Amino acid sequence: MFYKFIRALVKGLVFILNGRFNVVGKENLPDGPYIIVAPHRTWWEPVFFALVIAPREATFMAKQELFKNPIIRFILNHSHAFPVDRKHPGPSVIKTPVKALKNKGQVLIMFPSGTRYSEELKGGASLIAKLSKAPLVPFVYQGPLKFSGLLRHQQITIGIGPEIDFDFKAKLDDEQTKKVNEDMEKGWKKIDNEIDPSFVYIPTKKK
Repeated sequence: MFYKFIRALVKGLVFILNGRFNVVGKENLPDGPYIIVAPHRTWWEPVFFALVIAPREATFMAKQELFKNPIIRFILNHSHAFPVDRKHPGPSVIKTPVKALKNKGQVLIMFPSGTRYSEELKGGASLIAKLSKAPLVPFVYQGPLKFSGLLRHQQITIGIGPEIDFDFKAKLDDEQTKKVNEDMEKGWKKIDNEIDPSFVYIPTKKK
């Protein structure tokens, strides 16, 4: 109930701040649990992704430092977020989302690069997909990259592509992980080109 309340509240806030946003490719959303994989471009992307998949409920990773504040921790816990130690990730970084996908039927929002400051893809998405048998669905955000642009009602479009080809029966080795990562990047590029080929995002170094 709290998740639905927060979602309705955020939906109203987003409308006030930015108006309506566009969604392209919503017909590509699977009926069962799935994993949203996206290039990480802004800190507010998960909000828009969660609104796009409604009434389905999403789960996502959040850095553990955010859970130190009791108010933020309460909101995150009831928004299906789970803490992750980025420097020393433990087994829970895999087990928690797999459980959410298999047992709770939730949708996992995941950024394979880990942060907005990197283009290097890691293998976590492939491993979670393998263990949960949930398909990987590429999402792309195109819109303002600064909060000031969000307030100026600059156009926001969320693009959704078809499922990434994934052989669930094959052994998950470096070769398959590399292929999945390459297919994700191809999927993102295709969606970007379909929305606006001139859109460019260059990760900035973390200060």
